[in-house]
Amino acid sequence: MKTLELDWKPMALVPVLALVALPLTGSFSTWLTLTVAGLAMGMIIFIIASGLTLVFGLMDVLNFGHGVFIALGAFVASTVLGMMGDWTGSQSIWLNLAAVFPAMLVAMLVAGAIGLAFERFIVRPVYGQHLKQILITMGGMIIGEELIKVIWGPGQLPLSLPEGLRGSLLVGDAAISKYRLLAVAVGIFVFGLLAWTLGRTKIGLLIRAGVQDREMVESLGYRIGRLFVGVFVVGSALAGLGGVMWGLFQQNLIPQMGAQVNVLIFIVIIIGGLGSTTGALIGALLVGLMTNYTGFLLPVATQFASIALMVAVLLWRPQGVYPVAGSR
Repeated sequence: MKTLELDWKPMALVPVLALVALPLTGSFSTWLTLTVAGLAMGMIIFIIASGLTLVFGLMDVLNFGHGVFIALGAFVASTVLGMMGDWTGSQSIWLNLAAVFPAMLVAMLVAGAIGLAFERFIVRPVYGQHLKQILITMGGMIIGEELIKVIWGPGQLPLSLPEGLRGSLLVGDAAISKYRLLAVAVGIFVFGLLAWTLGRTKIGLLIRAGVQDREMVESLGYRIGRLFVGVFVVGSALAGLGGVMWGLFQQNLIPQMGAQVNVLIFIVIIIGGLGSTTGALIGALLVGLMTNYTGFLLPVATQFASIALMVAVLLWRPQGVYPVAGSR
């Protein structure tokens, strides 16, 4: 019974937060609009954070340079979408999606490739040395931001939504953004794919076994080192995908955007429990909802809301809602 209790209580936080906000927002339509916006923001943050969660939870690497893959993915997507103006300018949502999904794929491929080089030349020499990991990965992020400035310029770059994804759908009196519905769908797909891969496939089993007892798995003939490099590449690719989603959400890009989002990412990972994919999802949804509700009810406290949420959760569960790394 105790295990079941630990499972459902964190999951209940999301609907509880939403229900607490319902009477405060003044009307059901306003609450529904804010809730969908919060869930969409949370799903985008989860996509970004899931990559770092994998890297830390499975490889025990503190990658403070994660933000460079976010920014890189967004800028690469802006270039791809810029070359598909006929499709992004169409009123057909299917043509819009036919432009957006290839842009996401290219962004993931580029971010994953750069992630491979990042792991080989920056992270690999400092495995097991957390302080050095923090310093060298932060340095790598600064270099990455400067290279983005060289390629795309130092100024702000607009990233407009395709025509068919602009505007909202009316549900009663509530206006639900089309793009936010897409963001929720993509986030659910990413979470489902990660959960299935880690929990139901041989690769996921080997990765989890390698985390617990690397020597034993290698003695059976499996090359865990290559699997862990693959995890880093996948984490970088997910950051690139999240960067595309975040860029379209904000509709403008700056080279420092990854560093700015890093703060939210680490709040999410701490709330979720270091290394937990499910915990990261719960944390991201809580942060997204809290940010939107607070922005409507008390705008001056918006920046502080996520930190206050993190403090409240840690007072309840000091290791996060679903601790993994700490129990190894």
